[in-house]
Amino acid sequence: MPLKNPKELPKIPKTRKKKAQAAIEAIPEKKEDKPEYNCGAFFSFDKTSNSQKIVFRVETVAEFTSFAYEVSIDQIIDGRELYFVLMGLKAKPNMVPKVQPAFTNLSFDDLVGEYTVHIVKQDGAINSAVFKINFYTREISIVEEFQPKKKNNRMFCSFSVEDSLFSFAD
Repeated sequence: MPLKNPKELPKIPKTRKKKAQAAIEAIPEKKEDKPEYNCGAFFSFDKTSNSQKIVFRVETVAEFTSFAYEVSIDQIIDGRELYFVLMGLKAKPNMVPKVQPAFTNLSFDDLVGEYTVHIVKQDGAINSAVFKINFYTREISIVEEFQPKKKNNRMFCSFSVEDSLFSFAD
C-alpha cells in the first residue's frame, strides 16, 4: 500500500492488556527474598461523603526523587479475600518534585471482621496477610502474615497497621 495516497486506513495492532487473573495463576521465576512493597491499613474519615473508610495503602520501599509515581493496581474482591494485583507504576502530574515512595490508597466502606489481603506481582509471586478490622472499637490488627503455597513464591511485601495515619470524625 503506497503511503502517499492511501485508499484505506492502515490497521494498527491492539496492545495487549495485562490481565489480573493471569498474574494470580502465573508461576514466578526463582528469585531471592527482597522487600519491595509495604501494605499498610488505617481508618480515614472522608469529609466529602461524611463517612468513615478503611484504607489499604500500597507503597514502594524505594523512594523516587525526580517524579511522583503512583502504583497502578487492579482489585479482585472474592468474598472475604481482597486481591491487589500490582500492574506497574505511572507518573502523577506534579510540578514540584520531592523525595517520596510511589503509593496508592484503596478505600473501602464496609469491611468488618477478618479479611485476607493478597498482594500479587505480575510475575505471579503472592504475599498475604489476614487483617482483623473492628469499626466499633476503631482497631485494626494483623492476625497473620504468610506466603501462599506456590512454586518459587518469595517474600516481597511487608504488612503493617499505620496508626499515625488514622483520622476520625470530630
